[in-house]
Amino acid sequence: MAGWRQAVELAMTDEEIETLTALSRSRSEPARQVSRAAMLLAYRETPSFFAVGQRLGAHHQTVQRCVERAVADGALAALDERPRPGQEPVITPAAKTWLVSLACDKAREHGYPHEVWTTRLLARHAREHGPEAGHECLARPVAIASYDEKPGIQAIATTAPDLPPVPGGHAAFARDHEYKRHGTLSPLAGIDLLTGKVHALVKDRHRSREFVEFLKLRDAAYPARTAIKLILDSHSAHISRETRARLDTRPAGRFQFTFTPKHGSWLNLIEGFFSKFARSVLRHIRVRSKHELKQRIIAGIDDVNRHPVVHTWSYKLADAA
Repeated sequence: MAGWRQAVELAMTDEEIETLTALSRSRSEPARQVSRAAMLLAYRETPSFFAVGQRLGAHHQTVQRCVERAVADGALAALDERPRPGQEPVITPAAKTWLVSLACDKAREHGYPHEVWTTRLLARHAREHGPEAGHECLARPVAIASYDEKPGIQAIATTAPDLPPVPGGHAAFARDHEYKRHGTLSPLAGIDLLTGKVHALVKDRHRSREFVEFLKLRDAAYPARTAIKLILDSHSAHISRETRARLDTRPAGRFQFTFTPKHGSWLNLIEGFFSKFARSVLRHIRVRSKHELKQRIIAGIDDVNRHPVVHTWSYKLADAA
């Protein structure tokens, strides 16, 4: 059974009380500081964690932590978050200084036709020339890819040849309404958000084994020291035992998954790629076999990769309100 929580004595100066009172009534200061100021003032009047928590609609342990911090570090110090160690920075201070100095130069001074730097040009130059300047940390690239599957693409054949358009007769191809099914295919694709290049497989199904095969494809496409981040949904194949077993064989940090929220897979940029691909390549497509459909899908992706486009998410949060 948990022990009884003893009230602690909280001493505050008149200046601290005045500052806390003004802060507790503020409408412009951060909410967490306003809330903690109110907790300390309420505890000064009623030294009970439970009573203050019920009065302010906070958990008693939250009140207790705030009061104990005020006792240890001072009432005003308790208003702010404790410093946290966090992860060691990857880019060193010296590398940051070199990069800032580089950004202050003109791009043409480093052999480029540009007068000033673009963000992508500066990043590329830093990755390529940082190591020779003694900043190996700048050469650590991160590949970020938006991934998904598009199952159920039908391989449909015509039963009679299409009729070409006839001027003055009909303006589009004429097609018989009857057709023949040859099955379905499932493209598995990830679009590199930094380069626009699409990595894809075309399979009969999209189980764990197909997803693992896609991970092997990505693994072979990037240098060993590159961290590969995938944005994807939480489909069972993405979190299966077979997938985890594959990830366990790779170096720590090689693959990092970021899952889209439930019912929020539309946030993934690959959905836009699939939509455009369906409207441009797959629209009204007719084939003689699944093999032909597979070859045409692969040819379509190869065509995209000849002129890759870096996709930018332009949806504004205000539009969702």
